[in-house]
Amino acid sequence: MVQSLPCSGPDKATLAVWLIGLSSSSFLALLTSFRPTFENNPNNTTLRTHDCKKEKMKALILVGGFGTRLRPLTLTVPKPIVEFCNKAMILHQIEALVKAGVTEVVLAVNYRPELMSAKLKKYEEVYGIKITYSQEETPLGTAGPLALAREILEGDKGEPFFVLNSDITCEYPLKELLAFHKAHGKEGTIMVTKVEEPSKYGVVVSKPTGEIERFVEKPQVFVGNKINAGIYIFNPSILNRIEVISSPSPQTYCPNQQPFQLQPTSIETEIFPEMAKKGELYAMELPGFWMDVGQPPDFLKGMCLYLANLKAKNPQQLSTGKGFISPVLVV
Repeated sequence: MVQSLPCSGPDKATLAVWLIGLSSSSFLALLTSFRPTFENNPNNTTLRTHDCKKEKMKALILVGGFGTRLRPLTLTVPKPIVEFCNKAMILHQIEALVKAGVTEVVLAVNYRPELMSAKLKKYEEVYGIKITYSQEETPLGTAGPLALAREILEGDKGEPFFVLNSDITCEYPLKELLAFHKAHGKEGTIMVTKVEEPSKYGVVVSKPTGEIERFVEKPQVFVGNKINAGIYIFNPSILNRIEVISSPSPQTYCPNQQPFQLQPTSIETEIFPEMAKKGELYAMELPGFWMDVGQPPDFLKGMCLYLANLKAKNPQQLSTGKGFISPVLVV
């Protein structure tokens, strides 16, 4: 049977109705069949674009926990290694980080890190990058994992580091983000994206220069249409804003032997507003498409957006020929 989805951006209601008619096995088959024709041999991937003579940048990806919103795909594997357009979701982000000059990525996890390690181990050599796993014994919010990985993120030279939410897909313009961050010289930069219905989200209000003035949660009157896109870059000084009950030891990153305690802290609601008050937080608008793919309908829509973007900018990566209705592929 041939299944196709309109890749012009179907709404959630349309996708939900369409999904009802699928069995679980058909649903799983569908999600793994949106496949652009990437090179099957990962050793042919040329991503080592950073200059090793430059500062070695770090990054942290907020992987999170059980991925319950994305079931049934996450019943057997952690969400970050569910395939998204023929590639583990998290590999899209790791590849983008490598292209931006990152040499070490910390994955902040609290669920089955051994499965991710087994899946991603070979890519350390392929991409010339070190992947470290930082496991939370208890949920620490979105700021706690930064403090848990402090010794890695702050490095020796005080270089800025990236932080990404693992649930998003976009074009990841990380080089441009780094340049913008260094140009304004403040403590942090977040990427923002425009939405049609800002009343459903927390809106970021900023000056024309990009300096963030305030955050407004689900505004009932129009104050702006830009929301947090889940991509950040920070100077190491942000780590001093996260409360630590006792100091971490440089020697410890074993999840079962943490000699310090952290308070669960939200970077969005506790850290960002304080930075904005001090004029230390800027916003850069994200070009192109963006989608939070943490739920099945949005996962499907995110693949449509991703494939439509490939069709527009890199059509050679898509399957073509008789029987294909580009960029939707045959199941």
